[in-house]
Amino acid sequence: MSARRTLTTLKAIALIWTALTGSPALAASAVELIESDISSRNIAIESNFTGERIVIFGTIKNAKHAEFQNSPYDIVVAIRGPEGPVVTRRKARVAGIWINRDSHTFANVPGYYAVLSTRDLKTIASPAVLTTNKIGFQSLDFIPFGMQDNSALDAGINTFRAAAIRIKQKDGLYLYDPKGVKFVGQNLFRATVDLPANVPVGAYATDVYLLRDGKVLSRNRSNLTINKQGFERFVFSAAFDYPLLYGIIAVIIAVTAGLLASALSRRD
Repeated sequence: MSARRTLTTLKAIALIWTALTGSPALAASAVELIESDISSRNIAIESNFTGERIVIFGTIKNAKHAEFQNSPYDIVVAIRGPEGPVVTRRKARVAGIWINRDSHTFANVPGYYAVLSTRDLKTIASPAVLTTNKIGFQSLDFIPFGMQDNSALDAGINTFRAAAIRIKQKDGLYLYDPKGVKFVGQNLFRATVDLPANVPVGAYATDVYLLRDGKVLSRNRSNLTINKQGFERFVFSAAFDYPLLYGIIAVIIAVTAGLLASALSRRD
């Protein structure tokens, strides 16, 4: 077993031990807190990468089930990937031909975004609470270039925003699972997320929220990094660090491959 997996296992055991042996007297007066971690903090993308499954697990510290029997706890997990610009286009028919006519460029769109919860977000908290804590698709700040915030978005731009989210969902990069978080006993919980093969590289933040009666009681964050390794990392770095040289080499390789294929076909 690797050192990373050993550390993750020890953390899981510590969380379980805390949940099982916490003092009832202290728990009655202390503030409820969420403690969580993820199964892997570093994911390497190589030539045989087909996706990765990560597990988010944790416990509710100082839970007050007896005091609030009619107000169950809710857990929401939000995984947010690296941000970047996204261009959304709308096609229109001009002279019998479909062409890209209107477009909007959004500056800070997460490359990956997943939300998992114990039940539907609409039943957990109000839209205002969800937006304030940046939970759910409606809270994503898709700010067009040239704007300082998204408070002045009109219906037209919101149409492009909805289209960008829909495309991300189709590509498997945006996920919402209202039953993705499961309680294992009273305080322990776990959630499983399958990252697709086209997941973007970069830094990710995994936020776990504890809610009750529509209010956020606690939040815990874990960081995740996805990087390319091996030859894929070399090609990726070369394309961004030396774009001109990379382009010249790519053209040379393409021309050489074409000439070689032509020569072989003549011999046949």
